[in-house]
Amino acid sequence: MVETLTVLSIQSEVVHGHVGNGAARLAMQRLGVEVWAVPTVLLSNHPGHGKFRGETIAAAKMAALIDGLAEHGWLKRCDAVISGYLGEPGQARVVADAVARVKAANGKALYLCDPVFGDEGGAYARPGVAEAMARELLPVADIVTPNCFELASLTSRKIADVDHAVAAARTLALGEVVVTSVPFAGGRIGTVVTARSEAWATVAARLDSVPFGSGDLFAAGYLTFRLTGETPDKALVKASSAVDQILRASAAARADELLLVAMQDALVRPAQFLALERVESAPSASNP
Repeated sequence: MVETLTVLSIQSEVVHGHVGNGAARLAMQRLGVEVWAVPTVLLSNHPGHGKFRGETIAAAKMAALIDGLAEHGWLKRCDAVISGYLGEPGQARVVADAVARVKAANGKALYLCDPVFGDEGGAYARPGVAEAMARELLPVADIVTPNCFELASLTSRKIADVDHAVAAARTLALGEVVVTSVPFAGGRIGTVVTARSEAWATVAARLDSVPFGSGDLFAAGYLTFRLTGETPDKALVKASSAVDQILRASAAARADELLLVAMQDALVRPAQFLALERVESAPSASNP
């Protein structure tokens, strides 16, 4: 019998579109991973479209769903937990408890925390969510994948370039931090991973407008590649290359959502891989 990796994915759920679990589930399944999806909110569509309907899932209901898995003894099959957008601060404790239970059942399990609470336009999560993530989730995370805005908020540091991003990531004192939406020279945008004493980046041309969900898609891909044995730098290349190809196809089609179904083969076989660059961080004292 073939062993299949399993991930517990605790994120937003939408009826229309590919954000949160709607991006992560398909991406991980296409890469051969079983996904158990627990919703933090259940919405008709991403709020960025304007009108939407739906609700935040009560923390107690989330906990009950995870209890149901535990009652069957299934948590020992779980190889990783990934969390993303939270609908309210109390959900962070549920995620932290789920991580603890999974790791108690499987000591090799990983936890990737994607601290989804804002972007270049500012914070969009409910008040207290970012603080709850920093307090409850970052301390137990093996991998964290903030964008530049989120990293700046978590570290209280200015992030204007790649050196600032690396220096800020290292202040989190975590084993593996992947920073997305990092500004690079020439108007380019990049993704940077810091692991131990190394830092690597992939860089691409910036697109004027991209659909929602690219960060959720990247985090899911990166975790999957790490679970299947890739080193941080190789996982970075594979995940960022796939996302870049899907974003460019979506932008070219002027799609208002990621063309994830049509472009799913890019997750497995990107048309081309982004170049990997070694990064040296600036001294932390230069970034007050």
